Amino acid sequence: MKILIADDEKALLNFLERGLRAEGHECFCTSRLHEVSVLARQHAPDVIILDRLFEDEDSLALLEDLRRKVPAAMILLLSALDEVSERVAGLKQGADDYLCKPFDFEELLARIEALARRTKEKGKRKKEKVQREQAPLAIGLLRFDRENRLVFRGGEELVLTRIEFDLLLYFAENRGKVLSRERILNRVWDSQSDPLTNIVDVYISRLRQKIDAPQGESLIQTLRGNGYRMRLTE
Repeated sequence: MKILIADDEKALLNFLERGLRAEGHECFCTSRLHEVSVLARQHAPDVIILDRLFEDEDSLALLEDLRRKVPAAMILLLSALDEVSERVAGLKQGADDYLCKPFDFEELLARIEALARRTKEKGKRKKEKVQREQAPLAIGLLRFDRENRLVFRGGEELVLTRIEFDLLLYFAENRGKVLSRERILNRVWDSQSDPLTNIVDVYISRLRQKIDAPQGESLIQTLRGNGYRMRLTE
């Protein structure tokens, strides 16, 4: 694993470099904050171990730039600032983990391993998403063009709003599964709470008018008390 270590305490920096190299990691080090972005762009590290304070400079100001230049890197902040508010500030600013000084080297290794697992899982999810988006999707008479956000019914393009497309695609990708209103709200509307309206029912009614045959059974079934489900076949 490639690890970028940035800390203005040179004794700690040397200790971390020796310890992590002994664990088989490839390390790049700096004690100067302004060199962090340059090294990150050059080496594309898997993990960045970043001290919170460099003399009078706060490395939180650098996180946004690091996220832009090396979006795949996981960032672990080291800091003597152990107040909850400081840890929260670091995480909110874009860090993936926060370890307070002084720390045990074994704990640091465990945090790095945990970040590596998260990186692999994130990469796996991204790959699965790409494969899912590239795979052809058809439900009955419906044909989906996910890349261009189009849906065709029997060869005729349906006119859908952004929300209608997202909702219909969510049903199609989970056909046969029961989807509660809460899950639908969270996925399609990015809502963590019930808006206390019948917005889900309204949009499903709109979809039914556009995708169902005039006299046929609806492709989206209502399961009272449970939610909705798209039938496997039309």
